[in-house]
Amino acid sequence: MAGTHASLKSLGRNVRALRDKKMLTQEALGERSDLHITYVSGIERGVRNPSALILLRLAKGLGVEIGELFKGVKA
Repeated sequence: MAGTHASLKSLGRNVRALRDKKMLTQEALGERSDLHITYVSGIERGVRNPSALILLRLAKGLGVEIGELFKGVKA
């Protein structure tokens, strides 16, 4: 389970970095992705395990390919 937790933290760091790069607030990303701000926050903190559909919505909201969310994330 430790590997999964570390992977979710890495994914969350990537989402936050991409969001910061686009100068979006969590609220703005949530609106673009049709997600609640607390869900976006949970993903960024690595405490949520988002489904593939949620990740696709996040990538679309960030204007990136889904692979960008996984750069440097180890399985």
